[in-house]
Amino acid sequence: MGDREILSTGRLVLRPLTIGDFGAVHSWAGNPVNTRYMAWGPNTEEQTREFLETGVKPGYDFAVVIKDLDQVIGSCGVYPDAAGDTGELGWILHQDFWKQGYGSELCRELIRYSFVDLGLRRLIAPCAAVNYGSYRIMERNGMRREALHVKAFWARIDQEWIDGAVYALLAEEWAIDASQETPF
Repeated sequence: MGDREILSTGRLVLRPLTIGDFGAVHSWAGNPVNTRYMAWGPNTEEQTREFLETGVKPGYDFAVVIKDLDQVIGSCGVYPDAAGDTGELGWILHQDFWKQGYGSELCRELIRYSFVDLGLRRLIAPCAAVNYGSYRIMERNGMRREALHVKAFWARIDQEWIDGAVYALLAEEWAIDASQETPF
């Protein structure tokens, strides 16, 4: 895997994030609606710039770009553990692009990339248990809820402790569904 990894789906390109993406990234990273259930944000301009300059993990963090428009609408990534066995998935899309299938599409490609290209055995994806949009993306892609952590996530925007959920998928489970060419 190189630091210039580019992934592609029917409508999207997942390519490395760059400092040139600052305007698009800050449009969601600085937005309280977009960052409501994230462990970070809303960002100041300085925090977004610092992330793009020093926090991006090449080969693991991607800009989500609509092919036909060449427009950056979000970011996503897969983050393997030190053993290279288990990876954690994450994504964020600008709220203007919610409920259009982009999340399910990028998640499907991240899963493929994780198991085929990175050779991971297991994937997890945490989310706020009330974040219907995120957990439906995971369920549509064959992930199952493995855990519910009661009042374990501090929702900074809402200023309250909320439940966190963890979804997971094994490479062997994904391979069975992929071999049958059955979309999740």
